[in-house]
Amino acid sequence: MNSPIQQFKNGQDVAQTDIAQMPAIAMGFGSAQGFELMQRGAKLLASSSLVPKEYQNNISNCVIALNMANRLGADPLMVMQNLYLVHGRPGWSAKFLIATFNQCGRFTSVRYEKKGIEGAMDFGVRAWSTELSTGERIEGPWITWKLVNNEGWNKKSGSKWLTIPDKMFMYRAAAWMIDTHAPELSMGISTTDEIHDRFDEAKDIGGGASAGAAAMRDKIEKLGIANPVIESNSETIDTKTGEVLKSEAIVPAEADQKRGAKFSDVSASLQSAKNLDELNEAYDLAREVKNPVHREQLDALYQQREAELK
Repeated sequence: MNSPIQQFKNGQDVAQTDIAQMPAIAMGFGSAQGFELMQRGAKLLASSSLVPKEYQNNISNCVIALNMANRLGADPLMVMQNLYLVHGRPGWSAKFLIATFNQCGRFTSVRYEKKGIEGAMDFGVRAWSTELSTGERIEGPWITWKLVNNEGWNKKSGSKWLTIPDKMFMYRAAAWMIDTHAPELSMGISTTDEIHDRFDEAKDIGGGASAGAAAMRDKIEKLGIANPVIESNSETIDTKTGEVLKSEAIVPAEADQKRGAKFSDVSASLQSAKNLDELNEAYDLAREVKNPVHREQLDALYQQREAELK
């Protein structure tokens, strides 16, 4: 008969064998156990101060990031640090997309080819690589100055096409090659540079807002948002007219009074934000506004203020 110590050891061996034979639970949406495991991981990440602001105290965003990291076979924190929200759309950093392509094991590293004289309209860059399984060379579309000008990428205020064109040519060329030959690596998500070039509002020659900015203001007015008013140094400035108003002259519109404190508070915070960080913090509170009409108004106001602060 075995001693109590030997019986304990035998039981421990059996327990360890049972655990080893249990099926591994994969994190994901495919099973209840996998989804629960993903939520637990998301809760941990959401409580960390090391993750970007968009994921802090936001379990839903963390779940999505974990799912994308699982599909890409990438580290979740690396995905969070390279997936940004631009104009309400997710976008990869170009460096992360290139690194994912280089490490996927299907292609050689990204290389670049140039044509034309630098500065000329026909100057261009394209990315290329070799598919390892077939030895076939794959090439992306040419990115030329003519294309940059026609698309207006270099016409918006603060455009990096004007300050670091060499880097922008390579980033855009690589992104387009990946988009056309290995779109599963980006999962259909554009780079942040592409989203900025597509949606940022350009400035006209005189420095005024473009037709896009005017259209956004018209949309805000149709949605019923009063002119943005910002208080600064005991003065109140109407940002649409430039008029300096006295404090007692500021009376909320009747429609604003009916919207409720939560909507008016978020709207006021968006209007008074002095930088993009303050603007994004204020916009985070918009999720608490349940009225869909008010949410649409806040979305439009956020886009206008984001364009102004940039």
